Amino acid sequence: MDPLPPERKWRAITLASLLLAPAVWFLLAGLVAVASDEPGGPSGPAAGAAIALGVALLPFVFVVLAFASEHPRAPGAVLKAMGLCLLVGLPLSAVAGDAVTGIVAGVGAGGMAALRADLGHEWRVRAGAVAVAAAYTFVLARVGGGVVLIAAPIFPFTCLGLADHLSDWRRARNASPRAQPLHDRR
Repeated sequence: MDPLPPERKWRAITLASLLLAPAVWFLLAGLVAVASDEPGGPSGPAAGAAIALGVALLPFVFVVLAFASEHPRAPGAVLKAMGLCLLVGLPLSAVAGDAVTGIVAGVGAGGMAALRADLGHEWRVRAGAVAVAAAYTFVLARVGGGVVLIAAPIFPFTCLGLADHLSDWRRARNASPRAQPLHDRR
């Protein structure tokens, strides 16, 4: 299979991120409504409905990412992505003490399965990128407050695209004649 051109990869990342944004915002609005101390006021959305809508959008985010990136086994990748999203996101939300860090980490972990990986795109590099995105979100939630709620949907898939580009760059750099010692050149 030929490598996926960068334009198609970034198109898939962009489309999936655009669909992820309302999912994250609905999830966070519902979670904030649940945690609110305000008794029954009309100040926010119905918590259950907002959370349900956010969770219902997540599979479609992974469907868009898998099919737009031309994953060879897209349906299985979507199922694996949903499992990873829950497996990573829920515990990390509990440990971090905020929902947004867990959402970014969980969706990023799911994106690792849904986004097509070409030759040389290692899962370790992708996992490291997801960890950096989650750590950045954690710090930004503490320092920047509410601004992270707006920016969070761009972190999970963008970090995966950057990780793949880093892997491609390293592979190209190691394959170039200048990367070899002088005594190995012929």
